[in-house]
Amino acid sequence: MIPNHPEPEQILLENVLFALGNPLRLSIIRRLADGSELSCNALRPEDVVKSTMTHHWRVLRDSGVIWQRPQGRENMISLRREDLDARFPGLMEILLQAKS
Repeated sequence: MIPNHPEPEQILLENVLFALGNPLRLSIIRRLADGSELSCNALRPEDVVKSTMTHHWRVLRDSGVIWQRPQGRENMISLRREDLDARFPGLMEILLQAKS
């Protein structure tokens, strides 16, 4: 397990829904839905400052929605799809297909 990430059984539905209730965070998850792993900078919209994104990464990580791991001077982000699907079957599919 990566430090500062909840174990799969510690992922709570209310935390996942809170994290994905924000349009920016939901758009990030949609970009990661294909199983890709991208750097924080690649996922950061140009009009959003790094400090704001740091907050969003923390919310997503602490809720158990993403993996965040250091690689050199960057952090790599990926969706915890397998853990989320096991914990809440069908939830991610519904959220990813829903219209914003």
